[in-house]
Amino acid sequence: MKIASFNINGIKARIGALTDWLSEAEPDVALLQEIKSVNEGFPRAHFEDMGYIVETHGQKGFNGVAILSKLPLEDVTRGLPGDDSDEQARWIEATVIGDKTPVRVCGLYLPNGNPVELDEHGNPVDGGKYAYKLAWMERLKTRAQALLDTEEPALMAGDYNIIPQAEDAERPDAWRNDALFRLPSRQAFRRIEHLGFTDALRATTDAPQTYTFWDYQAGAWNRNDGIRIDHVLLTPQAADLLQDCQIDADIRAREKPSDHVPIWIDLDA
Repeated sequence: MKIASFNINGIKARIGALTDWLSEAEPDVALLQEIKSVNEGFPRAHFEDMGYIVETHGQKGFNGVAILSKLPLEDVTRGLPGDDSDEQARWIEATVIGDKTPVRVCGLYLPNGNPVELDEHGNPVDGGKYAYKLAWMERLKTRAQALLDTEEPALMAGDYNIIPQAEDAERPDAWRNDALFRLPSRQAFRRIEHLGFTDALRATTDAPQTYTFWDYQAGAWNRNDGIRIDHVLLTPQAADLLQDCQIDADIRAREKPSDHVPIWIDLDA
């Protein structure tokens, strides 16, 4: 079962690039972020014609997540539990029925958190974007524990907007005060991972410069000035099925690319 995660940075702007990649990579499941479309505006029929079941959790102009699956889906849910007042479309999950075993897949678009707004004591300002990011991650930790408690194959994949370690950035010093790399952000990520999850990429390679994002500005792609912020975290039962994890970095050089590239795993499922 090939499962990919891809922040496409706008379905309308990137439908051609996404279609080309889907045709070449042929993932069984693609978890998409930043579709930037309401559910009714998503080009569902286009991807259904490609053989995909389509489930979306959209929002006008911002955010938005989706699941494209060639395999049957069950129990699709939308929205990260823990805050009924949160209207941002950042979470979708479903059970994928594989040939050998079902896998619970969770697609996420974690808040960016910038600008970092702090009070005079250095604490995140209530109502600010950084406070929202950290609160969202606390809710994510609760959902992550619930996934572990099922003792079944499950994963959480998407744009985490977290640079876990210095080796995950070409120029880590440039990100020290950014919400993606501030110590509280990395600590929150580590608390989730240390519940018992496996970082799929780091379980399969220790290669340097394994990035998933290059900014559009200042020739970042040409200089390989990248960061790794798209991750796949696996429960122990899913980690036991892991056969491979790769980043399709080459598509960043194509026409009208997203600033992210796909990361995918292969499970014996």
